Amino acid sequence: MTREQLIHAAEELKQASADTTGEVKERLESQADSLHSLAEADHGPDHGRLDRIMHALSELEDDVDEGTAKRIDSAYDHVKAHRETVGGV
Repeated sequence: MTREQLIHAAEELKQASADTTGEVKERLESQADSLHSLAEADHGPDHGRLDRIMHALSELEDDVDEGTAKRIDSAYDHVKAHRETVGGV
């Protein structure tokens, strides 16, 4: 089952990583890969996993330029939108 919001978030992070270098680039690519995998998994991520991803994205925004930060913020919004559809807490 594809989770479209997570796919969109992963795409935003891949594009954001194109404008960065070093550790930030690696972290963005890692988050993008994780989101893509979660989007395609049989069982979606729980609230805790999504919260950790959102926290990591918030931290990454502090380490990039304004344009890249906007892409990260967009990815954050997609993850948040998906999280609102997850049952539980």
